[in-house]
Amino acid sequence: MADDKLQLYLAHRAALLDYAAPIVGCRARAEDVVQEAWLRFSRQHDDVDIRHPVSYLYRIVRNLALDQTRRSATEKAQPDGDQILAELPSSSASPEQAVTQQNELSVLSRALEDLPERTRVAFEMHRLGGHTLQEVANHLNVSVSLVHQLVRDALNHCMACLEDDL
Repeated sequence: MADDKLQLYLAHRAALLDYAAPIVGCRARAEDVVQEAWLRFSRQHDDVDIRHPVSYLYRIVRNLALDQTRRSATEKAQPDGDQILAELPSSSASPEQAVTQQNELSVLSRALEDLPERTRVAFEMHRLGGHTLQEVANHLNVSVSLVHQLVRDALNHCMACLEDDL
C-alpha cells in the first residue's frame, strides 16, 4: 500500500506544485508545502480508508499552503515581533511594587477587621466571594438595598484607610 501512495504522489507531484505555487507565492515554498503534504499523506495508516486519495492529497496541499500564507502574512505584518516581545517589561512586580502591594494588603486587612461584622461579611461575600447581593441579603436576612449600603460603606472605609496610609 505504501508503494501505491508513493506512485500516486509521484504521478501528481508536478500538478500539486502547480496548485500550491500560486497560493504560497513562489515555487520554492510550494516545494516545501508539497513535501510536507507527502509526509503527512504517507504517514496515514494503511487501514484508513481514503476513498479519493488524490483529492485528499490536494486538500492536504491546500491546507498547508494556506497555513504558510497566513504565517507569512503575520511575519510581514510584524517582522520584528520576537524582538518587541523580548523588550516588553516583565509582568511580574518589581521588588518595590511587591512591597507596596504587600503594604496595601495589610492596610486593607486591618480596615476589614475594623468593620462591623455584618458589614464585613456582606463585603467579603459580595466582593471577594462573588455572591450576588440577593444571596448576601438572604444569608444575612436583610434587604438587598441594605446589603448594597453595607458593601458601599465597606468600600468607602477601605478607600479611606488606603488614602490615610499614603
